[in-house]
Formats: sequence, C-alpha cells, structure tokens
Amino acid sequence: MRIVYMGTPEFAVAPLEGLLEMGETVVGVFTQQDKPQGRGMKMAPPPVKKAALEHDLSVFQPRSFKTEEAFQQLKDLEPDLVVVTAYGQILPKRVLELPRYGCVNVHASLLPDYRGASPIQQVILRGETKTGVTIMQMDRGLDTGDILLMQEIPIEPRETADSLHDKLAVLGKETLCLFMEKLKKGEITPEPQPKECRFYAPLIKKQDGQIHFTESAVTIDRMARGLTPWPGIFTTFQGKTIKLFGIHVKEGSGGEPGAILDCSPEGLTVACPDGQVVIDQLQAPGGKRMACVDYFRGHPYNKDDRFE
Repeated sequence: MRIVYMGTPEFAVAPLEGLLEMGETVVGVFTQQDKPQGRGMKMAPPPVKKAALEHDLSVFQPRSFKTEEAFQQLKDLEPDLVVVTAYGQILPKRVLELPRYGCVNVHASLLPDYRGASPIQQVILRGETKTGVTIMQMDRGLDTGDILLMQEIPIEPRETADSLHDKLAVLGKETLCLFMEKLKKGEITPEPQPKECRFYAPLIKKQDGQIHFTESAVTIDRMARGLTPWPGIFTTFQGKTIKLFGIHVKEGSGGEPGAILDCSPEGLTVACPDGQVVIDQLQAPGGKRMACVDYFRGHPYNKDDRFE
C-alpha cells in the first residue's frame, strides 16, 4: 500500500515512525514550511520534516493545497491512503477523494468530543478523567468524519498538557499501527459521528493564559496544568505582568481573592474565593524565573497588595 503522510509538530513524529517500523511504504511526506526560531530567528524545519529526512523520505512543503502544483505533487505519488496527524492545513475535497482509501486523521481526543485544534489542553482545563486517540475518516467538516478506531487512556490527577501530549503521541502511534493491521484484514467498520459534541477545542491563544484569582482554586490549578508549556499562565501584581509556575491547590478556607496568605520556602499561598493555591515560582518582566520567597526578598509587598 502506498501511503502519503501529512504532519508537522512533534506530536506527529511518532505515528510516522510507527508506519515505518511496520514496514509500510511511505512514498512522501507533506509538512508545513520552515519557520524562524530562537533568538537568532534562523529558519528551522518542523519536527516531521527532520524525522522524514532522517529516513530518506521525500518531503514536500506546499503553502496550500489550493494550488495546482501542490495537488499534482500529491497526485504523482499515487497514494492508496493519506494519513494526517496535526498537519495544520485544510484539505480540499479533491485531495480527500484522491486516495483509494481516502484520508484518515489521527486525532488526540475521544471523538465526537473535543473537535478542533487544542484537544490535549482542553481535556485538562475541563477536568476530564480520560481521553484518547481516534482514527477518523476525513470529510469536509471539522473532525466530523466516521470513526474508524479509538483507544483511550486515563488522565492522571496532576497531568499537564506537556505530559499528556507525550502519552498521546505514543498512543497515536499504537492506534495507527493497529488501524493499519485491521484495515488490511478488512476489520474496519466506519461508525458515523453524532452531529453534536459536548465540547469543542478552539485554538489556544497567548491571552488565554491570563488568570484571575476571582476564579476557583480548582480552575486556576487546571489552567496551570492545561496551559503548560505554552502559553503558560500569568497575572498582574503591583502593576506588573507576572508569570506563574508550579501551582497547586492547598486545603484551607477562601479569602479576599488574590490576597497573599503566606510566603515561605514551600511557596506563595494566595487566596481564592473558595480556597487557596500555592505558587512555587514566578517571573517578573525582564527577570529570571525564581522561587517566590526569593523574589519577595527583593520586592517587598504590602498587606493590601493583591494579585489580579
């Protein structure tokens, strides 16, 4: 079977490697274009491109499949199946219909819930206890195609988006490999999705990391875990935008939202309406990330000062 793989970020590397480990014939890899990164803003290839080149695979980086050139590149590869994992482009109808087995997507949620760009973050933000990977037949909707295979894993109580990302990447590889085995045996039965889903997973933006201590302690804790490593969380204190790290809920009664209740080597305890949270580290503008107790040795606060 001739397979074309489409993917871009680190999450998409493991499923590609799974296909190669199975001995599948990957005739080409499509990925997003190189982007400037780091302080020097040097052009850097996306993780999938790096992995593909390490395996001597042909790599294509069209800006869009709306061009005839990009479509012809795909057509010339004569794919029987296109596998898509976090590619970052919308595929037009003629691309979806080109391969004999169509295009399938490796999606990091238990569809139909959490359709969209940020399923890994959103399940933590909403306090879910399980998630998983769905192999889906792609159609023209947003993650609305028939479900072909699904596997789930539990979400640990202190899970972060970072740690869950790595677990789901491995599960994505395992689920795709199992799908390929079942496809060859004729054991795949497409299951239509319901039109509605409980929650969507919109694209995360930098401003989504702003927290307010008028929120519940549990909500702030989920934001800290769900938005790690990007965009991280931040708030305002003494007129400065402060980044916060290592938040967890502490038993205790609530208080004036944002009030500092204690500052010790164990962390900075801040009041929420329904409880307390402890902050391990913070970072002020232009400063280094440091333990809260060390920061406040050089930046005293008044008893009336409040986090936003």
